[in-house]
Amino acid sequence: MRLSTSWMYQQSLGSLLNQQSTLATTQNQVSTGKRINVASDDPAGAGQIISLSHILASNAQYSSNIDSANSRLSTEQTVLSSAGNLLDSARSMAIQGINGSLSASDRAGMATQLTQMRDQLVQLANSTDSNGDALFAGTSTTTAPFAKNAAGVVSYAGNNATLMASLGAGLQIPTSDAGSAVFMDVASGNGTFTASAGSSNTGTLVVGANSVSNAAAWNSASAASGGGYTISFGANGSWTAADAHGNPVLDGSGVPVGGTYQDGGTVSFNGMSITMSGTPAAGDTVGVKAGGNQDIFTTLGNMITALQGSGNATVLANSLNRQIESLDQAKGVVTSTEVAIGGRLNTLGQQKTTYQDLNVTYQGALSGVQNVDVYTAISNLSSQSVALQASQQVFAKVGSMSLFNYIK
Repeated sequence: MRLSTSWMYQQSLGSLLNQQSTLATTQNQVSTGKRINVASDDPAGAGQIISLSHILASNAQYSSNIDSANSRLSTEQTVLSSAGNLLDSARSMAIQGINGSLSASDRAGMATQLTQMRDQLVQLANSTDSNGDALFAGTSTTTAPFAKNAAGVVSYAGNNATLMASLGAGLQIPTSDAGSAVFMDVASGNGTFTASAGSSNTGTLVVGANSVSNAAAWNSASAASGGGYTISFGANGSWTAADAHGNPVLDGSGVPVGGTYQDGGTVSFNGMSITMSGTPAAGDTVGVKAGGNQDIFTTLGNMITALQGSGNATVLANSLNRQIESLDQAKGVVTSTEVAIGGRLNTLGQQKTTYQDLNVTYQGALSGVQNVDVYTAISNLSSQSVALQASQQVFAKVGSMSLFNYIK
């Protein structure tokens, strides 16, 4: 084997450079606390780090979405709670307004209060979240969804869509409720039908609470009725019923339904029950209309109009009773929306906890792959520093020698 001075120099230099590189790597590990700083340190481990980092970044974004959704839904829930309290106050006022002993000025004062309540409800319906986005505009969040004209009629300018928040792969949750569903598309009457005293009645008949007492009978008969009925009163409270086509309503035996009504009694047929009070005059009627919607603002407007009107106590009681029914339907929608929001907030809380637990797991896995054992690294750094110093001394000595001095 041929030895040369150049060979000895290259060997010493190569050893020295390798030790310097190893020491630099160890120094980097100690200073950063990481075992892998570049992909070449451990290609397989670097791949794991990238994968875990992507998962953690996704979880962080989902957690941020959860926080935003939680804030928006909590705000909506607070607004709906205020709206519900407002409806309760309006209902109490409507019941008070039925009192026949109230003076015209008393009713006018109540109408003024209800006007203020309606304006307050419009303001609540136009509420925004912490980012200034409308809560009840659907996806048209930059537009105030509700506007009231000079006549007090409220219109909806939003859409029927729902904002969604992504909480995970394939998991979304609504973060809004369209104002059309909450405030506008509210079922009228008892939710199935509305029973109203005829506008030309001359007696003291007041239509009170009404309901579907037999859903199967109502459903089977309502299709053939043309969507409604007219109950007509004769002398001494006798009554008969006709459908929307003018045909007499028949019972199961083919006999026309009817009977004699007494003050405080109930008229029932085809699965519905209508409670009344007062005394009907001959020729008085009660109309039954199936289905239909009435927005909450119209309900309040009708209450205001009734209290401002000059009708007698019977007319006022009938008008306010119908609006109380609609208020109850509106309150039911508000309450059910609040309950739905509560369920969504519960889901958000559970998902946030899941991500917190997963982050602990993924951070532990990332630390196991990426981080260095600091004590071992410091120990290696010390021994590598000593070895490098020794190599540097040897290199300096070798560099000053010729081949003849080396083999001497």
